[in-house]
Amino acid sequence: MSAGLWFTLSCAVLALLYGAITTKWLLSKSTGNDRMREIAAAIQEGAGAYLNRQYTTIGIVGAILFVAIFIFLKWPTAVGFAIGAILSGLTGYIGMNVSVRANIRTAEAANGGLNNALNVAFKGGAITGMLVVGLALLGVTGYYAFLTIGMNFASNEAIHALVGLAFGGSLISIFARLAAVSSPRVPTLVPTWWGKLKMTFPKMTRAILR
Repeated sequence: MSAGLWFTLSCAVLALLYGAITTKWLLSKSTGNDRMREIAAAIQEGAGAYLNRQYTTIGIVGAILFVAIFIFLKWPTAVGFAIGAILSGLTGYIGMNVSVRANIRTAEAANGGLNNALNVAFKGGAITGMLVVGLALLGVTGYYAFLTIGMNFASNEAIHALVGLAFGGSLISIFARLAAVSSPRVPTLVPTWWGKLKMTFPKMTRAILR
């Protein structure tokens, strides 16, 4: 691999290591008294149920799109789509679980002053940010290296497949927003999703509309 690919992979690994180390640090913080833990447990249970239901629905839509992309645009783009969707979903799932656990620790840290609370809150949010960067770099660089080095694809062919990866990642985030907002926003977000699909894969959308 080229020096650029190695550098990018190194950045991805460092971002993921930061996320893992910071998560361990965060979970070691005090969770306060029994009443605080009771409320936090209820929030975590609700967040978990919400995520499971949301990703079940998104998974069905993603599977349908995966088959459509596989048929119309061949397997490299379809596999890229799956990688992007899975990594995006994983980021959201881990980020939500870390965030709901950071809430109670931030509240408890506030008993020791504003700076303590800000430190816990900032690092709790930074975990999701680093996961987004790390998993995105890992997915793009890893899949590009697999196609160009492992499968001997030309660079432009590999880049076309990476469009599928980018679409998979953005699709999951759009559906996550759609599930999280009220019904008046739905008419706005659905055309946004269709427009993104049409611009990314015009050949496939033309075939669907026939």
